[in-house]
Order: sequence, then structure tokens, then C-alpha cells
Amino acid sequence: MNLEENKDITKKLEKEQKKELKQKEKAEKKKNKAPMDPAKKKKIIKRSIVGGVAGVFVLFILISNIAAANTKPVVTTAQVYKGDIEQTLSTSGTVTSGEVKTYFAPVSVKVGDIQVAAGETVQKGAPIITYDESALANEKRTAELKLQANEGSYNSSVLKNNKNIGDLGEANVNLDVLEQQITDIDNYIKELQQKVNDKKAALAYEGSLLQISLIDWADKPDSDEYQNLQKLIQMNTYEQTNNKDIRAWQDEITKYTDMLNNCKEYKAEMKSQKNSADGTVLNAGGKEELEANNEMQKISSQKTLDSIKEVENGVLADFNGVITEMNVVEGSTPEVGAQLFKLESTEDVKVTISVTKYDLEKLAIGQKAVVTIAGNKYDGEVSKINKMATKNNSGAAVVSADIKILNPDENIVLGVEAKISVNTANAKQTLIVPSGAVNTDVDGTFVYAVENGIVVRKPVQTGISSGMDIEIKEGLKEGDQVMTEVSTAIAEGMEVTAVPEATGMTEAPVE
Repeated sequence: MNLEENKDITKKLEKEQKKELKQKEKAEKKKNKAPMDPAKKKKIIKRSIVGGVAGVFVLFILISNIAAANTKPVVTTAQVYKGDIEQTLSTSGTVTSGEVKTYFAPVSVKVGDIQVAAGETVQKGAPIITYDESALANEKRTAELKLQANEGSYNSSVLKNNKNIGDLGEANVNLDVLEQQITDIDNYIKELQQKVNDKKAALAYEGSLLQISLIDWADKPDSDEYQNLQKLIQMNTYEQTNNKDIRAWQDEITKYTDMLNNCKEYKAEMKSQKNSADGTVLNAGGKEELEANNEMQKISSQKTLDSIKEVENGVLADFNGVITEMNVVEGSTPEVGAQLFKLESTEDVKVTISVTKYDLEKLAIGQKAVVTIAGNKYDGEVSKINKMATKNNSGAAVVSADIKILNPDENIVLGVEAKISVNTANAKQTLIVPSGAVNTDVDGTFVYAVENGIVVRKPVQTGISSGMDIEIKEGLKEGDQVMTEVSTAIAEGMEVTAVPEATGMTEAPVE
């Protein structure tokens, strides 16, 4: 049934409705001989008209449904074209510093002034805290005296040990010499004593012989022989007591006996010296310990002096940044190693994001990104992708990654949220279709194309996606018309009326 036929039927229905209305009016007049109230008459006419119109509307819907059953479905299509496509990963993260340094107290000295409070920015080389000058000077002098005292103690120990080594060496050498000397002197004294004894024995023997001879001449006391024998006996007796050889030997014996006694006394001293030195001379391990202790004391004192020199002008910032923690107060004396403050760089800045396993495969080190912080845009780059996943608040596994901001400025605030758009891939002059045209089922990825007014299912291989569009690597050619919306009423092989989706399209629908 065409449109003209529908119009004719509608006109016939209207005529019948008017004829029926007139008949009802005549019957009403006959029933009521008295004249009808004008208001009531008007109300009846109004109801009749409304009822007639409703009947016409219902009839029109029936006719329209009958016509629609014989009309081809209208579908929207898009043309496959060649162009450039860029795949991006959009997410958000927290702005953090890529360089964070925690400062610890190098010396235990009273804090003077604190120049910067937590949350304030600081320039490289500027003092954050300063120490009390008087306390710092005292600490420096103490360290110098400790260094000096340690050096003196070490030198004294070395000298003492060297002396002990000398005493021990001297004792060992002298004992060997003395032992030999005592033996030699003792033997020599024995030889001298033997000479004395032998000489005395010879003189005594000679005296005995003279006495015997004197007895033989005793009957001739006036004889010269007797007189000579008496003289010889007297001389022999004198010689036995005053013989010069005996006296010389005895003097020598006395001399060497004194020498022997001196050697024995010296030997006793050397033995005592050796015993004393043996207990005090450092062995190899003792020397190493002495040297190690000396070196440790020197290092400790020198380290303190170096630390004092380093902070004479205060604890300085190593880079431009923000003081995120201040852990000391003015007038306190922190222990060595106590945390003073934390400095986070505003020159080395990054945004830490978390991605799911689906987006992880798209990320790679070096990819470019756009970072938006409080309306300001910055150039970024993927600088790090962690190799271990963690659980987010929903319990899903996520991997964190860092986006380094390449051009930070003074407007960046640490700790705020930043929007990230990472250029994960791009393709030049490739086939492109709207993302809504691509479908997936158990058989794979496909699109519905319209060819000569017929729906055709075409398997495709997709590439990267920009969100709105998707790359087609296989399955389509440039100029193909693909359906951008698919309903359950659409099936392969169905005849359809294709309407191009492009705005301003003036071409007639393709059937």
C-alpha cells in the first residue's frame, strides 16, 4: 500500500464520521422535542469530534504499521578511509618529586636558627638551619684536642714498644755474651788457681827436699853446706808466701773474680729486663690493634671536624625544592644521625600512575605524554614501569609507573592530582573506521558492511584505537561502507537502506 492509497482511505473515514455525527444530531432532536441547552449541545458535539479523531488516529497507526512491514530498515554507515590515528592512555596520578633527600644531624650541636618552615620552597645552596656559633666552636675545639691527644697517645705507645723491643733485644744479646763471658772468666780463674797451686806445690816440694838435705848435714852445723841449706830453706819459705808469680796470679784471680761477679750481676739484670720486655712488647696482633684504634680515632675526630666545617654556614639545600618535613626546633641539640628535615626537588618532578594489566601492555619506557596540573600543561615521558604489581582499593592488581615532567616550573605543586595522556602508539595513513562499527563474538572480530543494499559480515584484524576510531589491518578496503550501529534486528543478508553518518552528507541513501 502506497502513500496515495493511505490518503484516500483517510478521507473516506472522515466522511463517514461526519455522516454518522449528523445522524446522531437528528436522532437527538427527535428524542427531545424541547429545544436543547446550547452548552449541552456544544459538549455533545465536542465529545463526538474527539471520538472521531481518536478513531482516525488508531486507524492511521494500523495503516502505518502495515506500510512499515513492507519498508527496508534504515541503517547508518561510515566509509572506510585512510588517515592517521593515535592511541592514547588517559588516566590520573599524583605529582611527586623524583629526587627526595632526608637530612640528618652531622654533629650534636645546639641548633641556632631555622630559616625555612615545612611547605616553603628553597633555592639550591640556601641555608635551611644554622647552628649556634659558640656551641659549634666548642665542638670543633674538642674534636681538635681529641685528635691531638690520640696522636700523642699513639706515638707514646709506639715509643714505649720500641724501647721494650730494644730492651728485649739488648737482653737477649747480652745474655748470650754474658753466658760465654762468665764461662770463659770462670775457666780462666780456675787456670790461674791451678797455676798458684802448682807453684806452691813445687815450692813446698823443694822445701821438703831442702829439709831432708839439712837433716843430712845436721852433724856438721858449722859447715858451709849446712849454712847454705838453712838459707835456701828460708828463701823457700819466703817464696812459698811471697812468690811474685803466685802473687801476680792471685791478683789476677781477684781481678777476674770481681769481673765474674759483675757479669753474674749483669746477667741477672738482663734476665729481669728480658722478662719485663717479654710481657710488654706488642706482638703482630697487638701492633695491628694499636694501629687500627689509632686510625679509627683519627677518622672519627677528622669526620667530626669535616662535619663541623661543612655546617659552619648552616645546613644547605642541595637542590631547588620544597621542605616537606621539619623535624627539629630552634634551641634543641639533636643527636648525631637524628633526622633534621626532608627536601623534595621541584626540578625533578614526576607523576605516579597505576595501570591495569590491560593498559600495561600499551605502556613502554620513553613514550611521550601530556601532563595537566591545575590547568597547566607540561611535556612528559614514561620514565619507569614497576616490575611488581600491587592491589588497589578494589582488590585488583595494578602496576605503578612514573611519568617524568620534562619542563617543570614554579606553578607545580607536589602532592596534587594530575591528568595524564600518554601517546602509546600511532599509525600513519592506515585504514580507519569508527570504534562502534567493530563487533566481537565467539568467532572473532568483525564488522557489518553494506554492499548493494545487502548486509555483509566481514571478519577483520584490528590495530590500535583512539577511543573514537580504530585501525583496520585486514578485512576491509578504502571506501567500504560499514554499519556504525548494530541492533539485534539486523542480520547478515538482510536488505537495508544505508544512510551515511557523516555530517552534511548530501548523497542519496545507498540501497
